[in-house]
Amino acid sequence: MAMGMCEPGWKGAGLPLAASILIGSATLQFIAEPSIAGTPAKMQPSAVTFDPIAFSDIAGWTEDNHLAAWKAFLASCGPILKTAPSEPKPDEPRFKQDLLSVCTLALVKAKSNGVRTRKDARHFFETYFRPHRVSGAKGAGLLTGYYEPLIEGSRVRTAEFAVPIYRRPPDLVNIVSESERGAKSSSPTHMRKTDRGLEPFLTRAEIEQGGLAGQGLELMYFKDPVDVFFMQVQGSGRVELPDGQKVRVAYDGKNGYPYTSIGRALIASHEISAEIMSLKALKRWLHANVERARAVMWKNKSYIFFRELTGGDANGPVGANSIPLQPRRSLAIDTSYYALGTPIFVDAPEITHATKNGTFRQLMIAHDVGSAIKGPERGDIYFGSGDEAGRLAGITKQTGHFIVLLPVELPLEHHVAGGVP
Repeated sequence: MAMGMCEPGWKGAGLPLAASILIGSATLQFIAEPSIAGTPAKMQPSAVTFDPIAFSDIAGWTEDNHLAAWKAFLASCGPILKTAPSEPKPDEPRFKQDLLSVCTLALVKAKSNGVRTRKDARHFFETYFRPHRVSGAKGAGLLTGYYEPLIEGSRVRTAEFAVPIYRRPPDLVNIVSESERGAKSSSPTHMRKTDRGLEPFLTRAEIEQGGLAGQGLELMYFKDPVDVFFMQVQGSGRVELPDGQKVRVAYDGKNGYPYTSIGRALIASHEISAEIMSLKALKRWLHANVERARAVMWKNKSYIFFRELTGGDANGPVGANSIPLQPRRSLAIDTSYYALGTPIFVDAPEITHATKNGTFRQLMIAHDVGSAIKGPERGDIYFGSGDEAGRLAGITKQTGHFIVLLPVELPLEHHVAGGVP
């Protein structure tokens, strides 16, 4: 990905009436047309505004594949509802609660096969959301990209495969929830539980110099420390084992330190010029300067722990709250501004390499977070798995604007026969 490397979570809200509607046996009766829900102003810095507009004001809206966006939205609804607290927080913005209600309705529609075509999907978004143009104090926002790398690895250490990745240590404690990790990455997100209380965890340098050795935490081994470094930056990876089997590993916590861009450090030290900096250029420098590369990578104290995905999760990478990621539809965002699952129309005409028509204007869903993803119009686009996805992610660093779709209030009467699965 580009120099906005996000270290995504590979990876809520409160649950009002959504908590009491049973998918499959709920009776939903509209008693009025939906009204517009409150804007997210309560959770925003004052310099950010959300101005209501019409869908007809969105360039590229009618041309988009709304069915693909619907599928991405639907994929996030189950995980979001499952991880939502049973009662909304006292200061929870209303729009976060309404998003859960719309999610519940979406699952009901999916069960009855109520959204089958692009027209159906567009009608769903235009009925249950209202578009708001996002305006920040710093002008246009920034879009970068990330992907799932494919790397050769081994379950056992050998002379060839000697660089480990680690499971989550048992003494690692979350200081903030994983869904808020990107928004609060300037302060410790994780710490170490000791007999003396909570203490800072080991840094990348300390871990790579044997700080976790002998604890049985090694998950897999790899050939190249540079590959491992960038798999940590991406937050996930697909591993090809010596017998040809392919497995997936995903983010399972970090050591708590903020992400530091080594690309910026190399630009500042005049090792690589800003004009040619890219993921490819950065990897080339690290491989060409083996003796110095380790110290450069240690400048990023942040270190990611992994778990192996099994069952349904093994079929694809997951974002925050285990939301399945969808290529070109999943967006890592700052949860200071948006709830996970929020639809965001990204208008980024400078991104000409990611769509068939050469203009990136499409509806995406907030599926992930990242340590470097901060700001109301800062996003990281998930491009998929493998080398081509990595190439696209690596050349993505363009400006763009967000139009957020805020959920309407749903004045519903409902009959309860259980809970949301």
